[in-house]
Amino acid sequence: MPVISAKEISKIYETADATPVLSGVSLDIAKGESVAIIGKSGSGKSTFMHILATLDKPTTGSLEIDGADALKLSSRALDSLRNRKFGFVFQQFFLNGRDTSLDNVALPLVIAGVPLGERRRKALEMLTAVGLSEQAKMLAANLSGGQKQRLVIARALVTDPEVIFADEPTGNLDTENGKIVTDLLFGLQKEKGITLVIVTHDTDLAKLCDRVVHIKDGRIVA
Repeated sequence: MPVISAKEISKIYETADATPVLSGVSLDIAKGESVAIIGKSGSGKSTFMHILATLDKPTTGSLEIDGADALKLSSRALDSLRNRKFGFVFQQFFLNGRDTSLDNVALPLVIAGVPLGERRRKALEMLTAVGLSEQAKMLAANLSGGQKQRLVIARALVTDPEVIFADEPTGNLDTENGKIVTDLLFGLQKEKGITLVIVTHDTDLAKLCDRVVHIKDGRIVA
């Protein structure tokens, strides 16, 4: 059974022309698989990832997570599902610059109600895994771009998620830091058996995945 199964997904935003962003897109993703969703800007790839991650709802179609209908879940149940099962790595980081690295990584555990001592232990463990243990007490605002992206990866992994969604994870990084982040993502994915879904326009990054899905004009073309 796929960990994620999307069938005939369509998305139309209520604008003047109501142009479809996605049109009848279907995709099954297996547990432990790495999948790249690739396409030009405006192709619909990020919208599709947001729907797969339950961050957005389709206009039509179905979405199952571990065989359960995700579109019938309440907002509270969806929040719990995302916090428990998914980790997110976004190009924009979404860090609180006034908090320490440790506090940023521990945030999902705060939301999950994990006790203080346990969440600090797990957060430090993840910071060590991404090579940032020495920056644990440093404010996130004072980190470099490469360090911030590694911090985001640590935050994504701290809840032991089954699926990591990464949207242009190397888009804002230079070549050296991009390689560090890429090696880290794929290394941890293989070590922990995580399902990895990457949205990118970078063909070199996409080739590292088990499978590449091309989206053009809201449809899967290969």
